[in-house]
This record gives sequence, C-alpha cells and structure tokens, in this order.
Amino acid sequence: MPDTDAVGFQERFYTSADGLRLYARDYRPNGAASAGRLPVICLPGLTRNTRDFHPLALLLSRDTTAPRRVIALDSRGRGNSAWDENKANYNLAIEAGDVIAACAALGVERAIFIGTSRGGLILHLIAATRPDLLEAVILNDIGPVLEAEGLARIRDYLNSGRKPGDWNEAAVILKENHGASFTTLAEEDWHEMALALYRDIDGRPVADFDPAIAEALKSVDFSQPMPDLWEQFDHLSRFPLMLVRGENTSLLSKETADEMARRHPRLILHAADGQGHAPLLHHAGIPAAIGAFLATCGLPD
Repeated sequence: MPDTDAVGFQERFYTSADGLRLYARDYRPNGAASAGRLPVICLPGLTRNTRDFHPLALLLSRDTTAPRRVIALDSRGRGNSAWDENKANYNLAIEAGDVIAACAALGVERAIFIGTSRGGLILHLIAATRPDLLEAVILNDIGPVLEAEGLARIRDYLNSGRKPGDWNEAAVILKENHGASFTTLAEEDWHEMALALYRDIDGRPVADFDPAIAEALKSVDFSQPMPDLWEQFDHLSRFPLMLVRGENTSLLSKETADEMARRHPRLILHAADGQGHAPLLHHAGIPAAIGAFLATCGLPD
C-alpha cells in the first residue's frame, strides 16, 4: 500500500548529540501568513512516529485564519530516524536531548509542544531542564503517573508476535487489539491507523520501530509501584497547559487527571469521547479544541 500522506511537508534530517541521524516532518505555511505565531512541535508515543500527526499538522498549517508551522519528530529507533545500536539509549533523558537538538537544528527558539503518551513524558523533562523552549504544552493522554494496567496492556500487544500478512490484516489486528476502547472509529480509520503504525516493505506492513523498544517492556515488573514525575510536572505550572484524555484510557486515571488540575488550576481538560490510549488528535472535536487553545497562547514577546 503506497504512502498516501507524503504531501504538505518537507523532510528534514538532523543529528543528535551522539551522532544519530534523526528525522522530522516540517509543515511550513506561507511565511507571511504565519508571521507572529510560534510553531507547534509534535512528539509521538512509545512506538509511534510522525505519521500520527499528519492530519492534524495539515489542519494547523493550512488553517485559513491562523496557520502555523508544524514540526513532527520521529524519536530515535522509530519511523525514519536511525536505530540506536546502544539499546539503553531508548530512554526519556536521551530522547529529551534529541528534541532539544531538533529545536537547534530547525531554528526553533520557542514553541508550543504537543506530546502524545511518551512524547508527553519527554515534555515533563524538558519543562524541568529547558523551560525556555516552551510557550505552551498539550499533553495527549499522559500525565506524571502511569497506570500499571495500561502499561502491561501495551507490553502485551507490542510483544504478541502476530505479524500481518497484508494491509487489510494489519487493520484487522489493530481493531482486535484496540476496538473495545476506540468505539467511535470507522473501518477506514483502522486502515488509516495501519498506515501510520506500519511501514511498507515489499508490499507488506512491518512495524515501524526498533523491536528492542518493545522487548524492554518485558523486563518491567508492573506489580511494583511505578516512579512518578510529579516534581517535573510542577514545572509545567508556569505554562498554558491542555490535557486530552481518552474516555476509555487505561493509562491515565481520572484521579491523576484531577490531581493535575488541582496542581495546575489553569489546565484545560478535553475529554476524547469514545477513544482510548492514545486519542487520535484529528478526530471528533479535538482539532477545534486544540485550535481554540492555540489562539490563546503562542504570541511572541
């Protein structure tokens, strides 16, 4: 199945601090049209990539009244970024450094960031270490506490060993794994998700990430308390913050979301009805909610 979304962006490559070749998609509207608006940088989930953000990036960069430059990053070992020979480097601190390197390479001094799942965890670290890069933050179904049940579910389906033989089967597998929590998706949505998650190799879909990333989850003891990031989350209190939470998520509890709102009284919570972890940001009313949030922030000094 051909790549149907290779429009609307420039492919950019840059080098990490330790010499790895990393990839970004750069959606650039007309310079005059987007003047005075800070860019949006999108960070994907654990095994996901820039394709997750393509529909939203097109909407934001082509907005008729307030277009913005949008940059989506492939983390090391995912998508078009190089795999790391040192598998221990697939960690939040190293990946946060890669985001900082991307900003330097792509000429971004400050931006509004969207972080889905692991991408949002990376933003917790950046808020604590490089707050000057942040103008505002959107967290997609992630917070400083991860539910063990949700993590175990991710571990299990990533390591199930079942590989699709064709693109139709890829969509079927995704629906079998996630259909109970993504109740509003149509058949075409599952095929679109397959295109985002898999890479075409000689006409067959292949998972588009280093298998070592999924393998590492097997060694985690989910019966033990997971470390939290409340200290890092508190650094986000100085920034406008939006939280998108899936109605059927198993990773971000209501209790954690409530505590996030208590610690950040200006937090804007958007419920993604009929979606699990992590919500597709171009569905239902989410783009409009993101657009409204962006309209309230991101103006240069």
